[in-house]
Amino acid sequence: MFQRLLPDQLVNTVYDIDLDALKARGVRGIITDLDNTLVSAHTPLATPELIAWLEKVKQAGFLVVVLSNNNSARVARFAEPLGIPFIPAARKPMTRAFRRALQLLKLEPGQAVVVGDQMLTDIFGGRRMGLHTILVTPIAPGEEGLGTQINRRIEKIALSRLRKRGLWPDKGER
Repeated sequence: MFQRLLPDQLVNTVYDIDLDALKARGVRGIITDLDNTLVSAHTPLATPELIAWLEKVKQAGFLVVVLSNNNSARVARFAEPLGIPFIPAARKPMTRAFRRALQLLKLEPGQAVVVGDQMLTDIFGGRRMGLHTILVTPIAPGEEGLGTQINRRIEKIALSRLRKRGLWPDKGER
């Protein structure tokens, strides 16, 4: 069971994602979480650095959709000024929203990646759909809601078991 929580890639931030390598693999779309993946949970709008990265992503030919468990008002406030399609209240790891994201992108699972900060929602949901998954280090883990705090405790148990089995790199806290 815990192996379904293993991401295909680990990076510190979205800025560390190798876009050229993704493109070489035939990836054309990025399905990304919002809170603690792109910005902290209490940051309403994209930072200048993130805006520049998203422009670089678009110029490289990638399509982007924000897939968030947060409410419509929060996600719309962030995504609409950027002109990025979004799916709020996604209920990740349920596959329905991932399917919808792929439909918005007009892509097949092999043509998209999921980027997120949570193993139990982003990675597990993406893997259930056969998507390539990229786990980022949470931007501001102390700012998370109760549900995410509970998920983080479960993640720690999963990480411990994965490390014992030699399936998780020893370096880093994550």
